[in-house]
Amino acid sequence: MISRLLQSAPEKRLFKGKAVLLSGARQTGKSTLAEALLSTVGEEWLTLNGDDADVRAALSNSTATKLKALIGNKKIVLIDEAQRIENIGLPLKLITDQIKDVQVIATGSSSFELSSQFNEPLTGRKYEFMLYPLSFEEMVMHHGLLEEKRLIEHRMIYGYYPEIVTNPGEEKERLKLLANSYLYKDLLMLEQIKKPALLEKLLNALALQVGNEVNYTEVGQLIDSDRKTAEKYIDRLEKAFVIFQLPALSRNVRNEIKKGKKVYFYDCGIRNAVINNFTPLNIRTDVCALWENFIIVERMKYLKYAESDTKHYFWLTTQQQEIDLIEERDSKLTALEFKWNKNTKARISQTFIENYPGSETLIISPDNIEAITTSIR
Repeated sequence: MISRLLQSAPEKRLFKGKAVLLSGARQTGKSTLAEALLSTVGEEWLTLNGDDADVRAALSNSTATKLKALIGNKKIVLIDEAQRIENIGLPLKLITDQIKDVQVIATGSSSFELSSQFNEPLTGRKYEFMLYPLSFEEMVMHHGLLEEKRLIEHRMIYGYYPEIVTNPGEEKERLKLLANSYLYKDLLMLEQIKKPALLEKLLNALALQVGNEVNYTEVGQLIDSDRKTAEKYIDRLEKAFVIFQLPALSRNVRNEIKKGKKVYFYDCGIRNAVINNFTPLNIRTDVCALWENFIIVERMKYLKYAESDTKHYFWLTTQQQEIDLIEERDSKLTALEFKWNKNTKARISQTFIENYPGSETLIISPDNIEAITTSIR
């Protein structure tokens, strides 16, 4: 079994008088992580699955009295697929406030549903954690740095979803099933997503623009729609943990791009499944964009699991001076450039260095990829 780095953080927050929420895309291993977490506690737990109609009925309009009867003498309640339960925030609040000797853990695969139903009732009553697909660091822990570095090209093509990593030889079939069925299930159930074909066109357009600044008006035109619709669907995809947006850093330089955004996928395998391109890297034209996407996500995983309060940006000027990733931590900036070809000359923009004195710099290639799992101070 592959150990997950996220386990220790929620484990330290158990029985602290707050609900523990595990969010993340479908099939990232939230239920498995929750059960692994609970197996270390030494207490019996009650599992309730939001996919079951009777569970939804029992929790949607509950009271503290009914919840006490439902929980019985269990000290932990695990609510899986919590986003499927209407008004789930209320029973979580009741358990946290009125059944104080019971720890509640909830997993959910749609942050927009979780936030709309959790944030108001659970203000100040929750610890929230996000589980990504497997990470480079986790796989290094599993079978060593040398072996994982040998598999980098494979990971850039097929990604890090647990089901993909643990079923070698079946990557294409399983990725297509994941991309076409499971990943967007919550999105397509919402009233706002009335045009699945439009969602498919949008994903394809975004996949082909990875690493480039996204113009939402142009994206709207590409999908035969408008900017407002494109922005709404991109927002939904981000809140379902399929993609994420990276804003531009703009503070000191007059000709910096001020309002630009880039869009990346949380998993390169999903991105490749969207455009149905699983060809080897040596004959691809998008290898640099894939490398950029891959490293940015792996860096984010590392910092998130390390509980580092870090903000991420890209940097670009109207003269096309560019830095792939800027990290801001404790008011200090770090500039990171990602180069797939180790023989390509790489340097950090002198304009950036002059205008942001004291910033640290790092250039990542396949040779030193392990540097993404180190803290930069």
